[in-house]
Amino acid sequence: MTYPIRPITEAEWPAFSDVLSEGFGWSGTPEQLARWKAGTEFDRTLAAFDGPVVAGVTGIHSFTMTVPGGQLPTAGVTAVSVLPSHRRRGVLTSLMHRQLNDVYERGEPIAALYASESVIYGRFGYGRAADDLTFRIDTHKSAFVRSAPQDPALRLTVAKPAERRTDLKQVYDAQVTSRPGQYERSENFWVGVLADEEFDRHGAGQLRCLIAEDERGVRGYALFRVNPTWNDGLADGELRLNELYALDPAAHALLWRGVLDRDLVTKVVAWGRPIDDPITQLLADPRQLHARWGDELWVRVVDVQRALSSRAYAAPVDVVVEVGDDVCPWNARRWRLTADASGAEVKPTEEEADLALPVASLGGAYLGAGALSAQLDAGLVREHTAGAVRALAAAMSWNPKPWAGNVF
Repeated sequence: MTYPIRPITEAEWPAFSDVLSEGFGWSGTPEQLARWKAGTEFDRTLAAFDGPVVAGVTGIHSFTMTVPGGQLPTAGVTAVSVLPSHRRRGVLTSLMHRQLNDVYERGEPIAALYASESVIYGRFGYGRAADDLTFRIDTHKSAFVRSAPQDPALRLTVAKPAERRTDLKQVYDAQVTSRPGQYERSENFWVGVLADEEFDRHGAGQLRCLIAEDERGVRGYALFRVNPTWNDGLADGELRLNELYALDPAAHALLWRGVLDRDLVTKVVAWGRPIDDPITQLLADPRQLHARWGDELWVRVVDVQRALSSRAYAAPVDVVVEVGDDVCPWNARRWRLTADASGAEVKPTEEEADLALPVASLGGAYLGAGALSAQLDAGLVREHTAGAVRALAAAMSWNPKPWAGNVF
């Protein structure tokens, strides 16, 4: 069967949100639904209709995202869901294909998303472009290395998050271009970051804030909640870190000490931190950082020529890459990539390919953390000229490692 697909109207918002409620198994509060609706770009939603029934949905946040060497307009894919009654009917495939065509026509060279299920999006050309760490630290064993940076001018301030929103935004905006994968936050996104309803607390306490500042201004902040528990009369609280951003190493170290030294807290739990978070280097006993490694951001190269020519490269490279792309046929050809410190040029070519790869592999490498060499060893990337994959992998690598930091 085929299902007509079009953007929803504002009047169709309840049906749109009902599909998400069924697909994800949650029910938002009226306040949350209003916040969500306020952040919806209705012209960038898509819904598949089975008669009057909304059978599947998706949407996009229009972002400016940091990539190696700069920023690019990016389609932040979100709200992907299909009614349980309409699974295995091609609804999702139709929505994803239509959406990628719309993104291409709009001129956005890449799309990005957080995957609720990591098995889904590879078949639409998305690659695992950023990873993260979820970890727990025993606060009683969290001493820092002796060389940890300190700045006597810095002080910690306890603050109510909503009252310091301007300062938090200033810090975030100042560092957003420093790491691939981060994106500029709209005002509505800041409302979500600072939301403090019971649903947002997940059984913990109110949202709290520490600010690192000196006489010149704010240099970093941490947002967290505390779940105060006791065992046999002994404090056993858990601090759940939501965000920690800083503009320099001393501010990073001070904020981490601030959350690790919290009274009545025996463990700090942090979800979705960058894999090169400074805390991985600051602990005197690194084995006290108990971590789980997971996928974070997935990237889809929608326009190979524009995407590859719009980022910087860590090393000179000159290769012919044959891209396979079953969904976006305009990408499926050979491209000559020539890049150095002065810039990059990407042109279609009929020359023999040095390597061949699926577009998902290109998306996985795009932000600088791709595993092209591992994919070569796995047989997912094919090399026709010896050393071509290593050269491309070295050129596309980047530090710091990519990370978005906030689910959209």
